Amino acid sequence: MKKITSVILALALCLSCMMVFTACGEEEKAEGFTVGVCQLMKHDSLDQATQGFKDALEAKMKEAGKSVTIDVQIPGDTTMCGTIVKTFVTDKVDLIMANATPALVSAASATSTIPVLGTSVTDYEDTFQGNIPANVSGTSDAVPFAEQAQMMIDTLGLVEGDVVGVLYCTGESNSKLQYEAVKALFEEKGIVVEQYTFSETTELQAVATSMASSCKAVYIPSDNTVAQNDALVGNICSNANVPVFTSYGGKICYASLAIDYYQLGYETGVMAADILLNGKKPADMEIKILEPTTVYNEELCGKLGITVPEN
Repeated sequence: MKKITSVILALALCLSCMMVFTACGEEEKAEGFTVGVCQLMKHDSLDQATQGFKDALEAKMKEAGKSVTIDVQIPGDTTMCGTIVKTFVTDKVDLIMANATPALVSAASATSTIPVLGTSVTDYEDTFQGNIPANVSGTSDAVPFAEQAQMMIDTLGLVEGDVVGVLYCTGESNSKLQYEAVKALFEEKGIVVEQYTFSETTELQAVATSMASSCKAVYIPSDNTVAQNDALVGNICSNANVPVFTSYGGKICYASLAIDYYQLGYETGVMAADILLNGKKPADMEIKILEPTTVYNEELCGKLGITVPEN
């Protein structure tokens, strides 16, 4: 009987410990969140967006007395995005932030239950062919293409017959979308548009060199692959005295009408906090678009002989 009693007491003690550990685990889960970030590749715009996201989300969590663990992964190419987001799904993260279109497509394909927020994505409707998944929302880096085209025409004095080159990677669907948009706008003014495309970064130098020798000006859409290597493009065009205008801003453009990518990421972080803290559903959240700002690079403008407007 003493042995039986001892066994019963031991079992009761084990059960009690299990209940305590389970309760502690549930309490810990209730107090903290885990967020996975898949940033397509490393370059200034995407880096700023991720930093803005982290700063906003951590600030909101601190205000609410909660903790958050943010796991940032940078695959470097499209194919690895799928592997990273599948790991996030397996780890049962509370939310996935996808920085750039390929990362967003991978995340949306990997889960229909975990909330997914995109950033640095131009067109959600086009990306998902008009059927955005219910667990997806985010922020867009879309900019007014008509205003960008007109800004180049006005500041460079482009006239009918002038040639503008558009450089982008064929692997990025949003870049092609932007190419088609600015092509139509320039051609309305009689300006000739030539596309210069590449699929591998090893081709970029030759393509950019050919473009700089044939065009009066260059337009670069929000293309992640070009942005990652834009110093190379900027040097080639600058040496040929060809002004570069980018849709995303950056150091190589003589001027830009672009959004602030840090602020874009920050707004995404605010949305993430609303989902995690307040139970907001992505399906009920509109895609946010920021107002662009006009910036001139005075040093480049001086070198290229471009007059910066007084206002």
